[in-house]
Amino acid sequence: MENAPLIIPALHEREQPGLYIHIPYCRTKCQYCSFISYPRNAGNPDYLQALIQRIHDLAGDSGLQTWRFATIFIGGGTPTIYDGNALALLLRACFANFKFTERPEITIESNPNTISFAKLRQCRAAGINRLSIGVQTFANRLLGLLGRSHSDRDALKAFSAARRAGFNNINLDFMYGLPGQTLTNWQQTIKTGVALEPEHLSLYELSIEKGTPFARAYSQGLLNLPNEEQIMAMTDFAYPFLAKHGYIRYEISSFAKEGFFCRHNLNYWRNGSYLGLGAGAVSCFSGLRLTNTNDPALYTKMAMAGRDSYTDSENLTNEASFRESVIMGLRMLDGVSLARLRARYGINPQDYYGARLQLFIDQGMINMDNKSLKLTARALPVANQILAELV
Repeated sequence: MENAPLIIPALHEREQPGLYIHIPYCRTKCQYCSFISYPRNAGNPDYLQALIQRIHDLAGDSGLQTWRFATIFIGGGTPTIYDGNALALLLRACFANFKFTERPEITIESNPNTISFAKLRQCRAAGINRLSIGVQTFANRLLGLLGRSHSDRDALKAFSAARRAGFNNINLDFMYGLPGQTLTNWQQTIKTGVALEPEHLSLYELSIEKGTPFARAYSQGLLNLPNEEQIMAMTDFAYPFLAKHGYIRYEISSFAKEGFFCRHNLNYWRNGSYLGLGAGAVSCFSGLRLTNTNDPALYTKMAMAGRDSYTDSENLTNEASFRESVIMGLRMLDGVSLARLRARYGINPQDYYGARLQLFIDQGMINMDNKSLKLTARALPVANQILAELV
């Protein structure tokens, strides 16, 4: 069945949308990973060509011609499974066909054993100015349990190569709550990471996702996961330690030096517009959410034939979009602007949520003044439960 033709709306010049490009390939599939990614030794050139063709096809869209992208985020998977020349071609197609704000933030995700000094220099020369490295832990035993294909030494070498290649905006991803992880393991990972002085750190608690090897092991009682008290000890160590070293917690899982908040992710959390290219990528604008097929072969075939590749669409009502903006906005430590909510939706949170919201305010979980709605420090450890009540 043919999709309805994609109609991209014009955006106001003050809006700063993001461009997301998904690369669905990794060298290996991690035990915990539920993302759309497939193990492969190298990037598929046909898929990359399909992305470039899609960029060319969209360039003529009258609505998209009003968009001035403030960010590009090349995620995965592992985008750096491709060589530097291939990634440069992809960026060149973006710059040649789309409009951008001055000094856009351009991020690429990577794994330590898929980047080298030469590749990083090519990426930097192509315009990529922010690098995210999936380290997860500096404990080799835990890396093996996770199914990661790199070592602690690989991670240290990758960071050093990135600095030498000219990257001055680097994020490191770390995970806690891992099987067999101790507080000492976690402390060493955080201390090692901070000693490198990256501009940004992302700390994620392990989540057991359906369909993953970890989910199967968990159902059989084979995962030795830290208990709630041990998890709390890990966060109780990390958050003050990062603050002491100049990292600002600006979102539930994100910490950065002043001036290095991830602009691409801030646009997501503010429920801004973004265009998603690639298998499984999502686009969102004017209350419409489109999700591309997650099959890279099908995406390639459709893109090369000049066809829209989305397989799911959802047109959010004004109230549904309002709720989404509240939920995502509360992930940020600054919270969600009441003025923005009123201007965009014509809805006041206190009127809309009534007793539900008032209960959280009375419990000291949510703070509401005349400017914003935000989670309190007390609420952050149980943020997901609170946000679920406001959906």
